[in-house]
Amino acid sequence: MERTPDGTPVGVDDPYEYAGRCDHLTDDGRCRFALDRAGDDPTFAAARRRDDYACVVADEDVDWADCPHYRSTSDAKACVRCGLEEVRIAHDERRPLIEAHHLSYGEGAASSGRKPHDGDADRSLSHEITVGLCRWCHTKVHKSFARIDDDASPDPEAVAEREGRRTDELGELGFSTAGERYGEDG
Repeated sequence: MERTPDGTPVGVDDPYEYAGRCDHLTDDGRCRFALDRAGDDPTFAAARRRDDYACVVADEDVDWADCPHYRSTSDAKACVRCGLEEVRIAHDERRPLIEAHHLSYGEGAASSGRKPHDGDADRSLSHEITVGLCRWCHTKVHKSFARIDDDASPDPEAVAEREGRRTDELGELGFSTAGERYGEDG
């Protein structure tokens, strides 16, 4: 199982099985990294510019792992392990129910001198890959041998916290007059 730099498990053997579309990929198939951050890796940007900024993975023989700037981060709206959905309330200081969980950690692949299409050596590139996990599953993955793909149900404490937030959310939707809110004298 893959591990964090601190040695705790991340819950998967191959992070790329859970990786999604690259964060730098535009809707028209171009590489936003090469467009916006050419100075960070001029050689990579020049290669993309020669190819009209097409994404490295546009070539059918190339995998996401072969791009030195691949990054896939989650929007963290639901736990990928147990399915618990996030409930956020504006101006609420409570800790989020869903957190970004790193399956792999970016370590500056561009500064390592590796180039795309170097073959199997690129598999060792470290890319930032995150998924959303609820706080309870996040703890289980890091502190035990729990896996991301386990058949899990939401923790009862997690469900209670979510339902409490939904109650608060519904309370905000109700209409009350200023007199009701602040008293008849206010």
